[in-house]
Amino acid sequence: MSPVNPMIVEVLGWAATAVFVGSYFFPNPDLLTRVQMVGALMWVAYGLLMRAPPVIVANVLVLSAAAWKTIQARRRAGGSAGAARLPSPGAGEPLGS
Repeated sequence: MSPVNPMIVEVLGWAATAVFVGSYFFPNPDLLTRVQMVGALMWVAYGLLMRAPPVIVANVLVLSAAAWKTIQARRRAGGSAGAARLPSPGAGEPLGS
């Protein structure tokens, strides 16, 4: 595997910074969290390229917390994070049957 151009790594780091900081300007909390997840993924990639375990671990934790928060919000809202909802017993049957 050939080494990555240092300029690309630096641009990735600055882009990750811009995405993460920019996420705070989104008024919708769900969108803010999703953009933070993208930023965290970018930081993980940066950390891997720089061989920087603290950057990798910190951003895997941020990504995990944001994903957990997103899943919990969907569950509270009645969605189930991608899983199909099963009808309750008797749903769709006429009354008295």
